[in-house]
Amino acid sequence: MDESKLLIIGANGQLGSALKEKYPLATALNSNELDITNLSNLQKTINWQNFLTIINAAAYTNVDGAETTTGRKIAWQVNASGPRNLANIATKHNLTLIHISTDYVFDGVEENHLENETFSPLNVYGQSKAAGDIAVSLTSKQYTLRTSWVIGQGKNFVKTMLELASKNIEPKVVSDQIGRLTFTSELVRAIDHLLENNPSYGTYNVSNTGESTSWSDITRTIFKLANVNLKVTDTTTAEYFKDKPGVAPRPLNSTLDLTKIHNTGFKSNTWHDDLLSYIKQENAK
Repeated sequence: MDESKLLIIGANGQLGSALKEKYPLATALNSNELDITNLSNLQKTINWQNFLTIINAAAYTNVDGAETTTGRKIAWQVNASGPRNLANIATKHNLTLIHISTDYVFDGVEENHLENETFSPLNVYGQSKAAGDIAVSLTSKQYTLRTSWVIGQGKNFVKTMLELASKNIEPKVVSDQIGRLTFTSELVRAIDHLLENNPSYGTYNVSNTGESTSWSDITRTIFKLANVNLKVTDTTTAEYFKDKPGVAPRPLNSTLDLTKIHNTGFKSNTWHDDLLSYIKQENAK
């Protein structure tokens, strides 16, 4: 694969940062440099003849913010209109489009989510992402990577728990949301696998493998691996958010079935192994 023919959109996010490290010769643009919500701007700003592949790592991911009047509009612009515009560009210029989706397009009733499960989002963020997925599916050369519980550079759950531990704070964490972590390193490996091996286009679930578990048990694992001796108290999602107005409903089951991408020859890392590596990196800073 020719890195110089690769365009990374959303370069400042958790995944975008990891993609820049993997593909230093690629063109990487952030939201200030490229407005994907404006099709006319997209057509004029970029010489699309210079590229073969677009990776869309841009998203509005403020789940609760998307429930507000302003946030709802931004979510639909970035998560739905943006992918639609990129799909239009990809079709017009015969480009491959790689798009990042989320478990939030589902309601979390199923304990194991397959790629072809019917969309049933519980919140505005999930609704806007589902609309983006549908738009992307209309261009023929596309890979949609559906993922969950992403951990990478910048603010994330693991870093927040480590910060609480450094302050000797014993957290109360929800125990009824079940899933698996997805490290950006795992997403980058999956993207590279798809680009190098060219399996059939379509949607692929991507997360780390390993036992599905709750956020509270993940926190206990974080503390154990970081040699922290603090108590983690279980709570329910409803109890945790009961005094917080404007909170979006969350799916309780986020486990993604990985059979499809494994059938292409991809071998997943366990979230436990990648978590240990991540904590070592954080402690080394």
